[in-house]
Amino acid sequence: MDLNNITGVVVTNRIDCCPGQIDGAEIRIGNSLDNNGNNNPICAVISGIPAGRSVSYSCSDMEGRYVNVVIPGDSKNLTLCEVRIYGTDNVKLTGNAVQSSVFQYFWSAERAVDGIKLAPDEATYCAHTNEENSPWWRLDLLDEYYISAVTITNRAGGHSGRINGAEIRIGNSLENNGNNNPRCAVVQSIPAGGSLSYFFPHTKGRYVNVIIPGVKKILTLCEVEVYGILPVRKNFVRMKFVSTSDPENDKLLSQLQSALASRGITGVTLSWTKPPQREQKRDVEEGPCQIIQ
Repeated sequence: MDLNNITGVVVTNRIDCCPGQIDGAEIRIGNSLDNNGNNNPICAVISGIPAGRSVSYSCSDMEGRYVNVVIPGDSKNLTLCEVRIYGTDNVKLTGNAVQSSVFQYFWSAERAVDGIKLAPDEATYCAHTNEENSPWWRLDLLDEYYISAVTITNRAGGHSGRINGAEIRIGNSLENNGNNNPRCAVVQSIPAGGSLSYFFPHTKGRYVNVIIPGVKKILTLCEVEVYGILPVRKNFVRMKFVSTSDPENDKLLSQLQSALASRGITGVTLSWTKPPQREQKRDVEEGPCQIIQ
């Protein structure tokens, strides 16, 4: 791959025997091929992945061209069923945040997207709900995106375990405030003041929800970062135009694109779904009109 900032790596383990063979594997990222790239900086060490499961590792925008997975030691076997790498091709998305309730006025939903991860006084600069049944937080991206990753930063200090069991749901429905959209991940735990990234195979949706199901729960989110790309939309237009150019000449598309740009329409790529054809004129014989009575 080209030089890039790597945000995360997802590793899928084998499903049959020997899932423990992956234990101790190192993910290394960098630009050097010294020792086949295995001397590059360590992003993460795999402590264990259940059989047939995938685990995400956040690499905090490490820069590198090469991504290695190596198990140090003698007489080792390395089995990788899938390795997915996420970089800065996916941009951080913004939108409007709301939540089920607000614990006091300054712990509003917008606190989770204000760019401030550090919460020095426990829940300061965090979104915080009241104690209630199934509290939730939602980000409206204002358009449908392919979402590849969500990073959640937990509160510092006490009560960090409140985030345990939270579900990340992504989709286009506002039914049940968006909490009926497909579940993409479940937060097992996040260390106090720490951040954890969850990666998805380009899940499509406009709404990103974080909800803790259950009775008398409190949801605190110090930062939620959503990464993705806007889907490429294709529009098909049937055109009829006058041109002296050969319809089969590629310059015709360039001329059309330039004409659109001159009218302020940019960011558009034109292509033929089928080659244009010249309109055939039919000769009509002139003659006296017939009057039908």
